[in-house]
Amino acid sequence: MQHKQSKVLFERAMNVLVEGCSSASRGPMNYKPFPPYIREGKGARVWDVDGNEYIDWQLSFGCLPMGHAHPKIVEVIQREVAGGTHFATALEVEVETAELMVSMLPHVDKVRFANTGTEACMTGVRMARGITGKRKILKFEGHYHGWYDGLLVSSNPQYVTSLGHPNDPVRIPDSSGLTPGSWEDTLVCVWNDVEALERVLRSHGNEIACVVMEGVMSNMGVIPPKPGYLEAVQFLCREFDVLFYLDETVTGFRVAAGGVAELYGLQPDIVTYGKALGQGFPIAAIAGPNHIMESIEYGKVLHYGSHNAPRLGLFATKTMLEEMSRDNYAGFKKISEIGDQITKRLNQAAADTGQNMRVQNVGSMFHPVFTNLDEITNYRDFCETVDLAKYAEFSQKMRDQGIFFSGNKILHNLSCTEHTQADIDASIEAAGNALEQMSHN
Repeated sequence: MQHKQSKVLFERAMNVLVEGCSSASRGPMNYKPFPPYIREGKGARVWDVDGNEYIDWQLSFGCLPMGHAHPKIVEVIQREVAGGTHFATALEVEVETAELMVSMLPHVDKVRFANTGTEACMTGVRMARGITGKRKILKFEGHYHGWYDGLLVSSNPQYVTSLGHPNDPVRIPDSSGLTPGSWEDTLVCVWNDVEALERVLRSHGNEIACVVMEGVMSNMGVIPPKPGYLEAVQFLCREFDVLFYLDETVTGFRVAAGGVAELYGLQPDIVTYGKALGQGFPIAAIAGPNHIMESIEYGKVLHYGSHNAPRLGLFATKTMLEEMSRDNYAGFKKISEIGDQITKRLNQAAADTGQNMRVQNVGSMFHPVFTNLDEITNYRDFCETVDLAKYAEFSQKMRDQGIFFSGNKILHNLSCTEHTQADIDASIEAAGNALEQMSHN
């Protein structure tokens, strides 16, 4: 593949954009020596400025369950943009979209729209504190809830020697510029360990407003919960009078129509959505039962925003929910089946080539890691055993063959409704080639 135009654009971009892009995950940290600059996407494919074509498994980090430029989305946006982009007023489509969400989510009575997953998480935490009158928040190692100061600790891979004892994890800030006070009330617990959570709740339950968690650890590849774990978390939250906040920014409207809550039969007190919700448009939501959501009525717990409930984003969301739900939620079932198939076949390709690559998935979310463990079950396993450099090499070799796997070494890859059997077959062939080449290095 030739990348002359991407190289020229990167050189220009470095003069005016930090890292040549607007998020570190898109830049030279993950794509060396420079990223491909994507010009167009359609279905399950993208094309860069040099005309190179890729089968896309990154899918905007999970924002595109229906792929790029889906005809139904294009149709509604082309129609509605002529009527205005944003009014910052109450909207008919806002009501219709919320009604659709509530009909699909048995654990939700009311919805409040926001712009991004980070904003929704900020609101969820504030609600928990406002409702309970308690100040501490418990989060888990390796879980990411956006770049909000109060939760920006222990989210990224670290040397295992820096993590402390699992009974008392060291809280590691993820950024400079955080004041100690911003995360003073944030407790950290190891994940997928019921006894560890119960120990923290027994010690601090009367101070903790909520337990916030991803239902599937999504910031360290894909790490599923152990059988019964999520149900135990919910039970312990009830027992210790702590709100159970399920962050479905990544998993919502992706692993199932009702997200992780549906897969594992959960009734969270607070739940937030983003990414797939907008089908490529920036929109997020805070949701829950009436007695929780009434906390933000009339600014009792403040949640404002000029761009909340963006008009075009709502039309995209409504269309996505309608299309993915047709024929008894066939769209959600399809992307999960694709995720299951490519996971199985990637693992077989690793076995055939003798590589220590393991692929884990929950439905349409999947990710290869290079490790000698048979299974990664928690953050500490990931930090201690996963070879991030090897994944970087593998994903680059895949992109060199026209298969766009995420360059971000700790995030995940995903399927969409537009992936075909031919796309899966081509991707597996490329994976076999890449792994074979790595075996001879």
